[in-house]
Amino acid sequence: MQFKDIDSQAVVANWLTTMADEGRVAHAQMLAGGPQALPLAVAYAQYLCCTDRQHHDSGELRADSCGHCHSCRQFAELSHPDLGFVFPATSMGQEVSPSSELQGQFRQYLLDSGQSGKLDDWYASLGMENKQGQIFAPDAAYIVDRLSLRSYEGGYKMMIIWQPELMNAVAANKLLKTLEEPVGQTLIMLVATDTSHMLPTILSRVQTINVPGGDEVVCRPEYGSMFVAWMRLLFKLNMKALSDQVDLMAGLGREQLKQFLLYVLDRLERCLMTNLAGSGHPLGTGDERFDQSFPTMVTRRNAEAMAEAINQTIYSVERNAHPKIALMDLSFKLSKNIKNR
Repeated sequence: MQFKDIDSQAVVANWLTTMADEGRVAHAQMLAGGPQALPLAVAYAQYLCCTDRQHHDSGELRADSCGHCHSCRQFAELSHPDLGFVFPATSMGQEVSPSSELQGQFRQYLLDSGQSGKLDDWYASLGMENKQGQIFAPDAAYIVDRLSLRSYEGGYKMMIIWQPELMNAVAANKLLKTLEEPVGQTLIMLVATDTSHMLPTILSRVQTINVPGGDEVVCRPEYGSMFVAWMRLLFKLNMKALSDQVDLMAGLGREQLKQFLLYVLDRLERCLMTNLAGSGHPLGTGDERFDQSFPTMVTRRNAEAMAEAINQTIYSVERNAHPKIALMDLSFKLSKNIKNR
């Protein structure tokens, strides 16, 4: 899987490749969002292992894996020996890891489904449509044991945990030390749909990257005008007016504020697509003048930094940071990046 094969995720892809190229790869990360989160995780792992990374001077993507080196050919078949998957299934006993036993079947399911990663389809392939899958304690032991081995190819040892919100408490607690103190050149990538069902002790140990798109991006009627007003104030930095706007956004409450920030992230993605490709989904804010002019403010130069700042703010809000302080800090960061486009 290459980033070019994933639609409308250039902002996230560019942020991930920038972190990789700069050697700032967090050992425990989580992609949270819609169905494209799983393909992004695989594409990221492939990019990390690629021996001939391709960098572009134009277009939506700043970089991608080559698609033809030995490592990329292994990823095309999901057969790279340093890549493992953990996923929900039914119990096979107290000492048996379903993820270990069903590893081949899961990889084939991903290949057959285009790596879409739909939970209902996976359950159907196992014949368990009427059952609820889990990630069990033996699966956590499988993760720890596999990551303790030496890398086969001499690079990263990678584990993608799909649907970590379905990990039971015993498994989650077994995984805490590995998330906090991994061995060198280890990447644990969690791919979640609903982080609200995850233990705070897991969330606090991973770097979260929210993936825009899909059903999780809520568009309430007031979000468009709120987004327009906020972005315009970032140019002027009238502190009194900005403080009032931040008060308005903070008053949404934590869950709605998170949804609003995901909406902002999605609109920035649309801006980048419009700016780079000349076409994209309309912003749909209700302000036609703004929708036509603002996309030029989001470029390859500033999009990754803006996305990172928003993701960090969502992370802080989820962990009960003071919303007004978090939003004011975010406002200063976005203002700086918009002006340095």
